[in-house]
Amino acid sequence: MELVDLFLDITRKTVYGQTMDLLSTPPKTKLNLSRFTPDRYANIIKYKTAYYSFCLPVRLAMYLAGIDDKKSHRDAESILLKMGHFFQVQDDYIDCFTSSEVSGKIGTDIQDGKCSWPIVVALQVVSREQNELLHANYSRSEPECVARVKDLYNNLGIEQLYKEYEEQQYTELNTMIDELSKKSKLPSFIFHDFLSRIYRRTK
Repeated sequence: MELVDLFLDITRKTVYGQTMDLLSTPPKTKLNLSRFTPDRYANIIKYKTAYYSFCLPVRLAMYLAGIDDKKSHRDAESILLKMGHFFQVQDDYIDCFTSSEVSGKIGTDIQDGKCSWPIVVALQVVSREQNELLHANYSRSEPECVARVKDLYNNLGIEQLYKEYEEQQYTELNTMIDELSKKSKLPSFIFHDFLSRIYRRTK
């Protein structure tokens, strides 16, 4: 019964995330970058990515291993949600800054008008003129528009901000995992292994 309830709960939460993502850039509407707030972004990736990509498989494994107490599941979820957030930020960075030869895919977040990490961070620091440039060029598929957005990201130092963010999150997650091992019966090496697999990934 716990497995069925978990699948139903995660499916519902993932639908919430997908809906929030779609409503950030509704089709056939004028681009409104004021929707791209840090809070909205955090909620989108929490529900769209973190629950099903990280919480679901680990919590399923916990149930199958006979770990069904609520505290253990809450402890695991607190780490896995943060790890899922980190993972999606990485995806957004890779989409924009990593070449297709390395990542294995062609990034289209700018063209698709996605509420992604680079644009959310950029909007926190842009001047009025830079904001107007983003409104004029974001969510457009013309190569010159994409280039203008990427040039602005470079001028704002978004790539360096990401590298600082990555190191900060890696440190914080390791601390959380180490603290977990002191108060929970969950094996910390599993979480450290997950983190090592995504740290500084390029695809």
